[in-house]
Amino acid sequence: MAASIASYAPYIVSLTLIFLLIAFATEIRPPEVTAIAAVGVLLVLGIISTDDLLAAMSNPAPLTIAAMFIISASLVRTGTLEVFARKVAEVAKRTPVVATGLLLVTIAAMSAFTNNTPLVMMMIPIGITLAKQLGESSSKVLMPISFAAILGGTCTLIGTSTNILVDGVAQKSGLKAFSIFEIAPAGIIIAIVGVAYIALTRHFLPDRESVASLVSDSQSKRYSISVFIDATSPYIGRKISDVNSLKAGERRLVDLIRNDESLRDDLNDNIIEQGDIIVLHSNEADIMTIREQGRLSLKTDAAAGEVVPVSSHQSVLAEILLLPGASIIGQRLDEMDLLQRYGVYPIALHRRGVNLMERYEHTALAIGDTLLFEGAKSDLQRLVDGENLMNMTEPKTRGFRTQKAPIAIAVIFGVVIAAAFDIMPITGLAVMGMAAVLATRCIEPDEAFAAVDWRIIGLIVAMLAIGTALENAGLVEMMVAAATPALSGFPPIVALAAIYLLSLTLTELVTNNAVAVVVTPIAISLALSLGADPRPFVIAVMFAASASFLTPIGYQTNTLVYGAGGYRFLDFARYGLPLTIIVAITSIIVIPIIWPL
Repeated sequence: MAASIASYAPYIVSLTLIFLLIAFATEIRPPEVTAIAAVGVLLVLGIISTDDLLAAMSNPAPLTIAAMFIISASLVRTGTLEVFARKVAEVAKRTPVVATGLLLVTIAAMSAFTNNTPLVMMMIPIGITLAKQLGESSSKVLMPISFAAILGGTCTLIGTSTNILVDGVAQKSGLKAFSIFEIAPAGIIIAIVGVAYIALTRHFLPDRESVASLVSDSQSKRYSISVFIDATSPYIGRKISDVNSLKAGERRLVDLIRNDESLRDDLNDNIIEQGDIIVLHSNEADIMTIREQGRLSLKTDAAAGEVVPVSSHQSVLAEILLLPGASIIGQRLDEMDLLQRYGVYPIALHRRGVNLMERYEHTALAIGDTLLFEGAKSDLQRLVDGENLMNMTEPKTRGFRTQKAPIAIAVIFGVVIAAAFDIMPITGLAVMGMAAVLATRCIEPDEAFAAVDWRIIGLIVAMLAIGTALENAGLVEMMVAAATPALSGFPPIVALAAIYLLSLTLTELVTNNAVAVVVTPIAISLALSLGADPRPFVIAVMFAASASFLTPIGYQTNTLVYGAGGYRFLDFARYGLPLTIIVAITSIIVIPIIWPL
C-alpha cells in the first residue's frame, strides 16, 4: 500500500497543491486552516512523516518572526511609534503637503526594521487626520501608506516575515544565510522608485466614501439623555421593552440605572420602578424637543411630569476597524450584545468596497471590516480596548510605558547592529531582543504573546511541511526539468524574470508566505540547472512575494486599509498596476547588476 501511494506521490501532491492554491484564492476557509488541513492529508497518506513536521517546526523562520513580532510590539507599547505619529500630526497641521511626503518616506524607513502591520495600524488614524487637513478623502492617503510600508519592508531581511521565511527555506536548500542588509542595495533603490511614484500620483486615486458617509452631519450629532421616573409615572410596573415611546423615532434605549447600578445586561426584561433613570440616545432635534417640553412625551393621559430629563451628554459616531487580533472576528453583531456590554450601537458595516445597511447584524465579521458605531466617547473607548479594535478617527489611547521607550529603541538597534556585523544568526539575536524587552518590562508577557500573529506562524509551519512534501514527491525536480529546456536557450535574466513573475502572480492570488515556501526551492533548482548563481533568484522571490499592489487580499496591510479607505476591489488594480510594472522592471534590472547571474 505504502509503495503504491509512493508511486502516485507526485500526482497526489500536485492535486493537493492545486486545491490548496484554489482554497487560498477563494478564501473558503482561513489560509492557516486550509494549510493545516492539507498537512493532515499528507500525513495520513504517508507522503510526509511526523519527523518531517517536526523538522518544519525547527526551521529558524517561525521563531525569528515570532520574536520580531514581540520586539515590534514593545515599540508600540512604550509609545515609540505613538511619538512619531504625534510629530507627523503636528507637521500636518502646519504644512500638510510636506507632511504627506514625510509620512510616506518615514513609514518606508521604519518598515525596514519593524513589523509593518502594527506600523500601518498606527498610521491609519494619522492618515485620516492628514487627509482632513488637506481637504481630501482618506482614500487618497491610506493606500499609499500601505504601499510605502510594503516597499520599505523589502529593504532588510527583518523588514517582512516573507524575507525571513525565504531565507529559512534557502538555508534548508543549502544556501548561505542572508545577512540583514544584504538585500538593502536593491531594496532601497526599489523603495525610492516606488515611493516617488506614490507621492507623485496619489491624487489619481479615486475619492471613496467610508462607512461614516452613510450618515449626514446633522444625523452624526447625537446625544445621550438620562430621564428620571418619578412616582406619578404610568409606566411603573411595565416591562421596559413594552414601552414603545422609549424607542420612538430616533430614540434608542441604552441603559437603565437603579440605585446607581447599571441593569444593561438584562435591559429589555427589566420592570420599570420608581426612581429609575433611563438612558436614551437621540438626535439633536429630538433633544431640543425634549428640552422645550420639559419632559418626554410618554404619557397616555393629560398627567404631566411622569418623565423628566435629568441630564444629557453628546453621543458620537465612530468608525471602528477590525484589527488582525480583534476578539470579535468571526462573530455576528446580533450575537454579541454590544449594546448591553458597552452601551454602543452598531449602525453599518463596510466590507470590500460596499457599505452594508441591511442585515449587517447577521454577517460574520472579518479582518479589515469597518463598523460604524454610535455611543458616548467613554463607551466607545471601552469597546476599542476590550475587543482590540481601532477607532480610526483618533490614535488608540492607552497608558504607554514611555520611560521604557529608550530600552525598546536600544534593543531594536542592538539587534540590527549585531546582525549587520554577523555576530550571531538573526534568530539568536531576535530571541535575545525578545528576552530583553520582556525582562525589562517594556511589554508584559500576556501583551507580548497576544501581539504575535499565531495564524501566520501556523501557516508558515504548515507550508514548510508542504514544501517538504514537494521535495519528497520529487515535484520540484519535475517542474525544473520541464522548465529548463524552454529557458536554456535564453540568457539567465529571462529565467530570473520568469521566477519573479511566477512569484508575483501567485502572491496576488494567495498568501505571500505560501509563495515563499513553494517558489524558493524551484528558483534555486532552476538556477542551478541553468548554471547560474541561485542567490539572485532567491532575492527575486523575496521582492516579488512582497510586491502585492494589485489586490487588497495579497498583503495584510492592504486588507487593513481596504475597509478604512472605503476602497473597491478594482481600485487596487487600477492604481497598483503601474506600480507593479515599475517595481518589477526595476527589480529585474537591478538584481543582476548587484548580484551577477
